[in-house]
Amino acid sequence: MNCQLKWPIAFIIVLAWPQKIANAQELGQMWGTAEEEKKYYIINNIPIPPGVPMRPGSFEILPGNRLAVGTRRGDVYFISGAFDTPPNPTYHLYASGQDEIFGLSWKDDSLTITQFGEVTKLTDSDGDGTADRFDTLTNNWGYAEGHEFAFGSKHDPDGNIWVALGLSGSYHSRNIFRGWAVKVTPDGKMIPICSGLRSPGGVAANKEGVMFCIESQGPWNGSCSLKHLKEGAFLGHPASYNWYKFVKGIDTPKIEPQTNSRIAIEKKRVAELVPPVILFPYIKMGRSISGFSLNQTKGKFGPFENQLFFGDYTLSIIMRATTEKINGVWQGACYPFREGLSTGIMNVEFSPKGQLIVGGFTTNRQWPVRGEAPFAIQRLDWTGKIPFEIKEINILNDGFIIHFTKEADQTIASDAMNYSMTTYTHNYSAGYGSPEVDHTTPEINKATVSDDNLSVRLKINGIQEGHIHDFDLVKIKSRSDQSLLHSKAYYTVNEIPKK
Repeated sequence: MNCQLKWPIAFIIVLAWPQKIANAQELGQMWGTAEEEKKYYIINNIPIPPGVPMRPGSFEILPGNRLAVGTRRGDVYFISGAFDTPPNPTYHLYASGQDEIFGLSWKDDSLTITQFGEVTKLTDSDGDGTADRFDTLTNNWGYAEGHEFAFGSKHDPDGNIWVALGLSGSYHSRNIFRGWAVKVTPDGKMIPICSGLRSPGGVAANKEGVMFCIESQGPWNGSCSLKHLKEGAFLGHPASYNWYKFVKGIDTPKIEPQTNSRIAIEKKRVAELVPPVILFPYIKMGRSISGFSLNQTKGKFGPFENQLFFGDYTLSIIMRATTEKINGVWQGACYPFREGLSTGIMNVEFSPKGQLIVGGFTTNRQWPVRGEAPFAIQRLDWTGKIPFEIKEINILNDGFIIHFTKEADQTIASDAMNYSMTTYTHNYSAGYGSPEVDHTTPEINKATVSDDNLSVRLKINGIQEGHIHDFDLVKIKSRSDQSLLHSKAYYTVNEIPKK
């Protein structure tokens, strides 16, 4: 199928059919920065031809500056012209007949897809532009119902695909390896890695090549979070304990976590429990976070090189995050980035030109979505203007260092009274989600600005292990009297650096 599009960009919106969704108030108020954000990152629609039920679930970059899209309905399209300005796409149907494709990776002239029930290698062996070989690498996990999604990574340096498997519903693991992360080798061997997932929504590596997945709020998960797929780890939800007996080399944890506790307490009881790397405060920073991608565009996407960019299905937003390893444990911070996308975002991918491709869909499963389009592919282009932003936060043994994208006003930034911080955590519980609990207010005793005015060191009394540290820098200005585009940031402390 080849379709050359000539319709105006708005045409895709006309295609939207009526659908009952939650209104903005029900979904919670957003950051309110969309008008200012578009000065720096423009949203371009990539038109979709009429009659194509796109519903994007995954993206991949192909040779020849083409974009591959895997869909919820099990189709794979190759798109040319998606990276043009303005977008001028042609669509080609490469494969169909698969099921909920939430992972795509191109290697050695074949496309490996992660779908509902298996990891499959698709190949066009006769060169006619359409897949004619469908080789199952593995289907060595169970599935039976609609919540049992499978999300796959790109190939790692050894050629493996990492897959995160959702539970049977939110509470149970009724089919083998549900709630586990597994690794699929190039020859199709499936290796169980770690247990304890609930409903993951994306798998990718950070700049150090360490594999992570995003997890949704729910039972045993007070908020959405980024989790480290550490070999032998238990990641929080005990429903998947029942499959350890089928795993060689990993022993079943001796105890389960206690409900109505805290992660910081239970990680001392359950030796295998690895705490979430980053906790995303609910609604403030996503409600059902989805696929994510590492920015290695060498500055083509602005000042956020080597940072992770996340979509959110419910709130139709993009966020970013940074990670660091402290005392052998991963942790980090998340930051607002861009709101105002057209639909529920399922995945994101950087183009060779340094653009961020985003896309997704809405469903009829009563899951609310802020963006009203039934499906969309969009593209975020950097305008070349640098926003004044919190670039990154790193922890110190006696506080934090905050990096900015532009020089801060030294007088304002050196006054500790101009910084505000609270901390809180969540109830670690078998119940669904959690409010923010155990609030504290650390003392910010000193602010020291770097010689180049691009960072400030905050000396703080009262850092809390196991807590989100909620920063509010609304009073900080740049040297040119700009306010921060987003004044909020959220750092999760699992460990405090040793002196």
